[in-house]
Amino acid sequence: MNKGAVPAAAAPERFVIFDCNGDACVGVLATPAAAKNPPRLGIVIVVGGPQYRVGSHRHFALLARALAREGFPAFRFDYRGMGDSEGEARTFESVRDDLAAAIDALRRETGVAKVVLWGLCDGASAALMYAASDTRVAALVAVNPWVRSPHAEASARLKHYYLRRLTSLAFWRKILSGKFDIGRSAGSLAGDLRDAASPAVKAAAPGYLQRMHDGWTRFSRPVLFLLSGSDLTAREFEGWVAADRQRADLFRGPTSELTAFAGSDHTFSSSAWRDAVNERTIEWIGRISPRC
Repeated sequence: MNKGAVPAAAAPERFVIFDCNGDACVGVLATPAAAKNPPRLGIVIVVGGPQYRVGSHRHFALLARALAREGFPAFRFDYRGMGDSEGEARTFESVRDDLAAAIDALRRETGVAKVVLWGLCDGASAALMYAASDTRVAALVAVNPWVRSPHAEASARLKHYYLRRLTSLAFWRKILSGKFDIGRSAGSLAGDLRDAASPAVKAAAPGYLQRMHDGWTRFSRPVLFLLSGSDLTAREFEGWVAADRQRADLFRGPTSELTAFAGSDHTFSSSAWRDAVNERTIEWIGRISPRC
C-alpha cells in the first residue's frame, strides 16, 4: 500500500448455516456496511471443484468483500460434502439443490429480490445448467466455463498449445540441446490428432454439455463471460461455442458480454488479474442492476 493511502473499509461478514435436504451447509455472507436502502440484488458465488468457499488465492473471499463494499451482498458457500458442509461429496453436475438452498439463504438473510450467480470453471458450468430454471436468477457471470471432453481438449491443444510451442524459442533451444523427448511428444500429438478427428470421440461428449447448452439457450437474461488469455479451459469453451450456430449467436447477442484478460491463467493467480476481474464484475453488475 502506498504511504498515506487509506485502506478500503471492511465489509461486515458472518457465517450462515443453512439446510440442504437435511444436511447443514456453511456459507459466509458479506454485507454492505451502511446501505441507505435495502439491496435488491445479491450475488451467490458458485465454486469450482473440488474447492471450498475461499477460492484459489482467496479470490472468492476478496470478490465477496469487494462486492459488499459497493453495496451488493455476496454469499460464498460450501457444497454438501465440501469444506465445512455436511453430506456426501458431489460433482458440479449434481449441485442443483445446493444452489437453490444457497439462494434461499441469501434472500432470507438480506431480503434481496434477485440474485446474480458468479461461477468459475465448473462452477460457471453448474450455473449455466441451473439458472434458467430459477426466476430469482437475474444474471450470470461465467468465468472460464468448463466444457472438457476428449474431443474438445484435443482440438484446443492442437489449435493453441502446439502452435505456441512451435513458435517458442525455448522449445527450439530444448530440441537443440537434446533435452526434448521427441518420442513422447510425438505420441501425445498423435493421440490429440486422433481424438480431434474421430467422429466417435466427438459424438461421445459428456451429457453435462447438452445440459449446459439447454440451460444457456433457455436463459434470456444478461450473461457476462470472463475468459483468461492463457488458459486451455477458456480456449475449449470458445471452441465449444463456435461449434454450434445457436451458441455462437447467443455469445455475440445482446444479452451477452465478453471480457478477456490477456496473459492471465485459469485462476487469476496474480493480484492484478484478480483485481481486474473484481472491477469488471462490479462495473457490470452495477450497470445491469437497475433493470434486474
